[in-house]
Amino acid sequence: MTDPDTPQARRPAAGKAAGKDDAAASVTDLRVTVGDRRIVDGVNLRLVPGRITALVGPSGSGKTTTGLALLGEHPAGASVTGTVDVPGGSVGYVPQHPATVLNPARRCGALLHDIARRQVRHLPRGERAAACRERVLDALARAQLADGADLVRRYPHELSGGQQQRLVIAQALLFGARVVVADEPTTGQDALTKRRVVGELAAVARQGIALLLLSHDMSVVHELADEVVVLRNGRVVATGSPDRVLPEPAAPPAPPAGPAVVAGAEVLRVSGLTARHRSTEVLHDARLSVRAGEFVAVVGRSGSGKTTLARCVAGLHRWYDGQVSLDGAVLPRSVRGRTRDQLAAVQYVFQDAQASFDEHRPVVDQVARTARRLRGVNTADALAEARATLTGLGLPAETAAQRPGRLSGGELQRAALARAMIARPRVLICDEVTSGLDPATRRAILDLLADTLGEHAGLAVVLITHDLRAAARTHRTVVLDQGRIVEQGPTTRLLTSPSHPFTASLLQLPSH
Repeated sequence: MTDPDTPQARRPAAGKAAGKDDAAASVTDLRVTVGDRRIVDGVNLRLVPGRITALVGPSGSGKTTTGLALLGEHPAGASVTGTVDVPGGSVGYVPQHPATVLNPARRCGALLHDIARRQVRHLPRGERAAACRERVLDALARAQLADGADLVRRYPHELSGGQQQRLVIAQALLFGARVVVADEPTTGQDALTKRRVVGELAAVARQGIALLLLSHDMSVVHELADEVVVLRNGRVVATGSPDRVLPEPAAPPAPPAGPAVVAGAEVLRVSGLTARHRSTEVLHDARLSVRAGEFVAVVGRSGSGKTTLARCVAGLHRWYDGQVSLDGAVLPRSVRGRTRDQLAAVQYVFQDAQASFDEHRPVVDQVARTARRLRGVNTADALAEARATLTGLGLPAETAAQRPGRLSGGELQRAALARAMIARPRVLICDEVTSGLDPATRRAILDLLADTLGEHAGLAVVLITHDLRAAARTHRTVVLDQGRIVEQGPTTRLLTSPSHPFTASLLQLPSH
């Protein structure tokens, strides 16, 4: 019997292969050029109802540019040739960084209700409100957001990255698009949530929707895709089934031995931290100490409170009880109450690096601005220091002189790290900075963090992550579940012999 979630179950029956006229969307000889750089070079795609096409390749290969072309969007100043045909005219988009399509000034339920209201206009007026609410809650549940009644009252910044991602999936489902472009939809998701998202994407295809999956996660591609298109430097270099085009996904390796534990003076202390989003407690009595020279990972499922903890430390979330102390001194809860030295001392590198930059100004200028504002460095010296810092992190001067839209995801993460390090912080918080990056770029960013820690005496690094391969590079790991710290200790021990059942579930290992 065929599993209904497998690609084989979704393929057309023998003798009924889809022809050109059956395509839900097609891309013919697409070429996108920005300046003297050819981002996409002659790409052809056919998206068929009920089938999943995966577009894969390293960061900067042109995947997102190709996907956005289906929505009629292109990079600023781009020269575009070729044809994009969407007969139904309806394309949903699930972006890699969901915050870019969520209005920070509107509650999460507002747009969902806007969409649903248009769909129930045919009903008698007295029935519309109930029907609208039912559609919204059903879409949230299908996107694995079972607590939808509470979630619709929150603002986007009150959600974790994984919750934001599933909210955008719910919007696409509610919209009823015939084609859905999913750009790294499992980015920022823990293993258990990723399984649910994979199941939902398979269900989307079973409904007769053509799905274009852009992903670096080869295990997800192997599981979902009917066809794989491999891009490199904007060109298609291979097309076929996952089994033919891609190598078999490797079994998860045993966690490597972590770096030697260090013992510096305490830099950061979190004491009895209980944080709220309005009336909902999302973090309960968290206690944490980080020492100079330490590389600490904070792991847990999406929505477990990881980002809320980080934002409290950085002064980006002030609705909490308890204390956050730096070098023994209690920090004001909000960035608005912190001194310039305190702002410089705790730096935050966001998951969505592109959204954290001004799209209209060169990257090097924005890095230099941090030195000017937080350390009082004059303009000329700040620019010189910014160029040196960016170059040291592997970003050449000609690349750093570009606007953010011209840089790849990996390049922007390096720039974001440079901007944080030029403040000369005591604590560097990195929130899912390796999510959505290809394996080589992910390793390079983790290497940079390890090197940065070794080169700056007195610095501590806190890595917020769902990726246990990333956590394996750290000295110590803190595990959060439903807003509570359930386990913490040396990373090597936790990743090989967890004592708490939840930690074992993250690793899919038996607990002791």
